[in-house]
Amino acid sequence: MGGTRTPEGILPDHHLKRLIAEKVISADLPIEDGQIQPASLDLRLGTKAYRLRSSFHPERSELNALDLYKSDFVDLIMYEIDLEKGAVLEKGHVYLVPLLERLRLPKSIRGRANPKSSTGRLDILTRMITDVNVGFDEVRSGYCGPLYLEIVPLSFTIRVQTGLTLNQLRLITGRGSPAVSYSKLRTLYREENLLYDNNDLNRSVPLTLRKIRVDNGLFLGIDLQGDSASDSLIGYRAKRNSQVIDLSKSSYYAAQDFWEPIYRHASDSLILEPQEFYILASKERIKVPAGYATEMVAYEGMCGELRTHYAGFFDPGFGAGDGPRKGTQVVLEVRPHDVPFLIHDGQTFFKVVYEHMLDLPERLYGASIGSSYHQQGLTLSKHFKW
Repeated sequence: MGGTRTPEGILPDHHLKRLIAEKVISADLPIEDGQIQPASLDLRLGTKAYRLRSSFHPERSELNALDLYKSDFVDLIMYEIDLEKGAVLEKGHVYLVPLLERLRLPKSIRGRANPKSSTGRLDILTRMITDVNVGFDEVRSGYCGPLYLEIVPLSFTIRVQTGLTLNQLRLITGRGSPAVSYSKLRTLYREENLLYDNNDLNRSVPLTLRKIRVDNGLFLGIDLQGDSASDSLIGYRAKRNSQVIDLSKSSYYAAQDFWEPIYRHASDSLILEPQEFYILASKERIKVPAGYATEMVAYEGMCGELRTHYAGFFDPGFGAGDGPRKGTQVVLEVRPHDVPFLIHDGQTFFKVVYEHMLDLPERLYGASIGSSYHQQGLTLSKHFKW
C-alpha cells in the first residue's frame, strides 16, 4: 500500500517565508523580505570570492567554505578576494563565491537555480554549485549544506560586494515534474491566451493555437522587424572595451558607452558574429497566469550554434497586468559560439515551459513589488540609461 502522494509544484512566496522561519533556508545575515519573489528566492553573495584558474565540474568536489584550500582545490584557487567593501571581478576570469544562504531541505523538496534577468543582460555567466552534485544549478532533494556561485563576467568587468544578488532559487516539492502536460497546456492556452502578436503594439491580439507550436512548452521566435519602420531598433551588441560596471548602481551608466544599437535590415535578417554578445527580443509577447511559473529552455536544434539566453525564470503574473496591452516580450541574451550565424525574423529561437505552482502566491510579478522588467520591450539591464 502506498502512502499519500506529495503534491507537486513550485513553492510560492508564503511557503518560502515559512521555510525561512523554520530554518530550512537560513543565512549568515537575516534574509530580507525583498529577496522573496512570487516563485523564487534571491540569493546573496557572501564575504569572500576565490579567483580560480578554471571552471570545474562539481560532481567530484566536496566543497566546504572553511576548507577550500584542500583536496580538489589545492591547485585551482589562485587567490582570495574580500567582498565586504566591494571588489572588481575581471572580464573573462572565473570566480567562486560562497553564498550567504544555506539549505536544510527535507526529502520532499529539491531546487533549481537561474541567473537573475539583470545578470543575464550583462553577459555574466553564473552557475550555482552544491556539495557533491552531478551538475550546475540543481539542488538534490534533502540537500543539507552551503551554496556556491561560479561567476564568469564575459563582456564587462564588474564590481560586486557582499549582499548583492546575481541568481535566484526555486524550490519544488514532489517527486515528479511540475511541468504542465501537452493537453493541459493547450487547454490553458484556450482559457488564458498565453501568447500575443507583438506587431500591433497598441492592441492585445492573442495568437490562435493554429499559429503556435506546442510541444512540452510554447515555442517562440525572434523579432528582427522592431516596430516595422525601415530604421527600427531591433537589438544591441556589447562593445568590447568599456569601463567597470558597479552592479549596485541603477539607471547610472550611459548605454551608448557600453552598447552598439542594431537596426532593422532590409531582409529582416541578422548575421551574429562569433563570441559577440547581443540583446534581442521575442517576436511574441507572453503571459504567465497566477497559478503557474515558467522557465526558458534553448531550442534544441540551435544549441550547437549559439546560446539564446542566460536568465530563464518568469514568475506568476509576468505579462498579466490589468492594462489594455497584454503580454510582455521576452528579452534574449544571445552569444554565438564558433562561427557566424544567420538568423531571420520569426525564426524559432527558444521554448517556454509552463509549470504548476503548489499554491497561488501572495504577490504577483509587477510594479507593486518593484519588478524591473514587468512592462519591458527590448530593454537593457537596469544599470543603464539613455
